[in-house]
Amino acid sequence: MYASFRLRIKAFMIDYILILSYLGFLFIASVFMFPSLQELFKGSLVVAQFSGFMMVTLPVSLYFIISDSKIIGQSFGKRKSGIKVVRKSGEAVPLLQMAFRTILRFLPWELSHYLVYRLMNIGDGEFPFTYTVIGGLIYALMFAYILTCIFTKRKQSLYDLLAKTYVIKVQ
Repeated sequence: MYASFRLRIKAFMIDYILILSYLGFLFIASVFMFPSLQELFKGSLVVAQFSGFMMVTLPVSLYFIISDSKIIGQSFGKRKSGIKVVRKSGEAVPLLQMAFRTILRFLPWELSHYLVYRLMNIGDGEFPFTYTVIGGLIYALMFAYILTCIFTKRKQSLYDLLAKTYVIKVQ
């Protein structure tokens, strides 16, 4: 049986507690242990974006890629919620396919980081039309992910459809 949107949200909220713990650790480390890390975010937009990606997006993505793939089988939140990601055949998802799924899944998140870095430095200047397009794309993807998960027959989000994965209930 396919996992409902509600079950998927529950699993993500449990996983998000782990993510928030990691972000809390990063905050403490950058303020008290390694204050020089803050300098990475004060200069070039490219350096700031890359630093944020390496410290936040990449570790969080790797958590989901490794835990939801064949290597472990379920993230902590999915295990606690009784769901897992599988291929059409019901087999565990290979690492590369899970990487593709995770990249698609977190695309709105990373696009929002991209936009925030640029908006912080806009000042009183003109608001570029491309920022409006990127902001619209972020919301369009988020709504598409949610609506496809709710209304498709197999409860697949858009990123599941593209990655050819399914989230099912585990016995």
